[in-house]
Amino acid sequence: MARIVIGMGVSHTPLLTLGAEQWIHRAEVDYKNPRLNMSDGRWLSYEALLAEVGPIHQDVVTAAVLSEKARRCDAALDRLADELEAARPDVVLIIGDDQSELFSSANQPVIAMFHGEDVVMKEKYGGAASPEWLQRVGRGYLMDRRHRVPGSPALALSLIEGLMDAEVDVASVASVPEDGEAGFGHAYGFIVKRLFKERRIPIVPVLLNTYYPPNVPTARRALAMGRALAAALRAAPQDLRVAVVASGGLSHFVVDEALDRRVLRAFAEGDAETLAAVPREALHSGSSEILNWIMAAGVLGASAVDWQVYEPLYRTPAGTGVGAAFVKWTPLGEGDAAAAIARAPTDVLAG
Repeated sequence: MARIVIGMGVSHTPLLTLGAEQWIHRAEVDYKNPRLNMSDGRWLSYEALLAEVGPIHQDVVTAAVLSEKARRCDAALDRLADELEAARPDVVLIIGDDQSELFSSANQPVIAMFHGEDVVMKEKYGGAASPEWLQRVGRGYLMDRRHRVPGSPALALSLIEGLMDAEVDVASVASVPEDGEAGFGHAYGFIVKRLFKERRIPIVPVLLNTYYPPNVPTARRALAMGRALAAALRAAPQDLRVAVVASGGLSHFVVDEALDRRVLRAFAEGDAETLAAVPREALHSGSSEILNWIMAAGVLGASAVDWQVYEPLYRTPAGTGVGAAFVKWTPLGEGDAAAAIARAPTDVLAG
């Protein structure tokens, strides 16, 4: 059977591909955004948000603070890259979301899995006409050209069959059109670029629709699909060492520290009910990527959080930005669930 040897949760904000001095480019987008998502389901302009909360984060939107937060995020990513290397996975299963990179409104499955030979990245940010900072984002996302990452067809097909047997209707994706219009996006390219240390490790991309109503799954459904995927991994005939990585999140584009810390605490405590109860209104726009983590938690049920780092990356006085998080799980035996709940992370949540 396929064996999970490590679990990870990794934020993939474009801020992590840029130096702190360049984060201002994303702040400029926030100032102009008429639909900033609040965790109570409301959508506000930046002006309305500022009027409601005031410039409460003005003191942390400074070059010195942002540079220190960037340093801590880079250190967490370096640590995850080292942990992944030490785990020696044969394949990495990445749970991410598509943002009109491979799919469109013409075809938007709730969940899909790729079982082709080559995971072809979408070229989006590599053109010479793009500003240098955006080209840098493209390189960090493997979206500067049509990169090809090896897939793991046999394992992916086994997992698709296992999910279907568990009554999870998963869409199967066998190839990427060669016309260049579509391809895999940043949720997958960032993990490969930042954590693989140039190694060509096969990946199995899981694409969860978190962004686009009306068929976005609930948190409870994402958790259940993760549990079904865990069973499919156990039943797979391939003898492979598998890493499971959740890509994206946490809260954005308005940072909600309370939500982020509640979710991270639930991971550390093995509190599945808290994860399943995260309401839909808290999972709009970028915050919806929390669903990727919840699904991964379902896969990693009998696992312990070894360490976690959290950095609220505010980039405007009113609190827009990203709740960046980095978590490492160690799989335990099926009889060790109690130990997973009792075992505390070695790192205190930062930020």
